[in-house]
Amino acid sequence: MTVPVRSPVVPARLALETTLLTHGVPREAAVGLLRELAALCRAGGASPCLCGVVRGVARDDVSEADLLAMLDEGARGQPVAKLNTSSLGAAMAQGRSGATTVSTTVEVAAQRGIRVFATGGLGGVHKGFATHMDISTDLLALARWPVAVVTAGCKSILDVLATREMLETLGVPVIGWQTDRFAAFYQRDGGCGVDARFDDMAALGRFVRSTLMRSGRGVVIVNPIPSEHEIDANQWQGWLNAAEAEARAAGATGRAVTPATLGALHRLSGGKTLAANIELVKHNVRVGAALAVAIDG
Repeated sequence: MTVPVRSPVVPARLALETTLLTHGVPREAAVGLLRELAALCRAGGASPCLCGVVRGVARDDVSEADLLAMLDEGARGQPVAKLNTSSLGAAMAQGRSGATTVSTTVEVAAQRGIRVFATGGLGGVHKGFATHMDISTDLLALARWPVAVVTAGCKSILDVLATREMLETLGVPVIGWQTDRFAAFYQRDGGCGVDARFDDMAALGRFVRSTLMRSGRGVVIVNPIPSEHEIDANQWQGWLNAAEAEARAAGATGRAVTPATLGALHRLSGGKTLAANIELVKHNVRVGAALAVAIDG
């Protein structure tokens, strides 16, 4: 009698993005944050998979050494490339390295069979869309690749309501983890709702597993910033108004608007927005690891 050979068990995997580390925090904090996120992931029972492009190769196992090489390149006056869906292929063809954003991390993860990705906030529809079309490729990637993205909603510098509407138009389910509201990064309530709420991780895992297989599209898992780290709405609006004015005065346009605004926000808030950003990412990694385990359970 032939005894079937069982395939080795593949542990639950959680994708992480390099752009968070190369552009979202100060250079000196990047490796420490990576270690902390990886430890949280492993503590939750999942294997951390840092996605990025290293010398033209898209990988889900970017190492600390690879990350430091990217940062060193940036320190020499050549900013680390932020690769979105439109620029990923050219970087690979030309043998260049770069950090994956939400859209490209989703793509890399999906191609390697990773079903869950934890990030900070989604890109979305920018303000002023009526006069200039500016929509993040994050949303279109979710409509194309079957990956569940655990996020604190969309960045609150965007048009939150329009972003939520666009996700619905694209057929991407927006699910609240222990919430009925679509979050807006530093704010737990972005002013609109979700498609469904789940309070049990096993049930959420079953739903995500079946939905990814059925639809071939992604799923947004909204996981609001912990209440103790939420930034007061009035204080936030004051900082945002000033940061947007600075970005305009500096002539930032297109892709440069978001990093310019976020950088000004971190400075104007005395580091409070950066601290909140880190805390919500850690929160998303914890939930993402639990979801990755639940999907494989």
